[in-house]
Amino acid sequence: MGEYKHNLDTKGRIIVPSKFRELLDEQFVITRGLDRCLFAYTEDEWSRIEEKLKTLPLTKKDARKFTRLFFSGATNVEIDKQGRINIPQNLREYAGLSKDCTVIGVSSRIEIWDSSSWEDFYTESEDNFEDIAEDLIDFDL
Repeated sequence: MGEYKHNLDTKGRIIVPSKFRELLDEQFVITRGLDRCLFAYTEDEWSRIEEKLKTLPLTKKDARKFTRLFFSGATNVEIDKQGRINIPQNLREYAGLSKDCTVIGVSSRIEIWDSSSWEDFYTESEDNFEDIAEDLIDFDL
């Protein structure tokens, strides 16, 4: 849980918030996320997701497209002694990461956003928060 502001340095490194470092191993997986952000998972959570995605039907075009994009963008990252990870160039470009980034905790994953994209998403979603909640009422939230 939580929202943290951090800067991406010129080498593509970002500090992983200490609260998240406590929950992650020294190595974890990042990949393309939805809404033009990056998703980060522990190795255990990544294995669970991988098993679920293996059950998608190969005959469905959208399933093939999604798994290709999701897995081709995935990479293992390692936290260095300063608490940073190096985000590969292709993932930085996908998420439009510039200097100012926002790192958020979302249940079993971490999301890394360009701060201006996160602010736009947050503002748009905040205005519709009650409508979104109403649509999810069937899930007993």
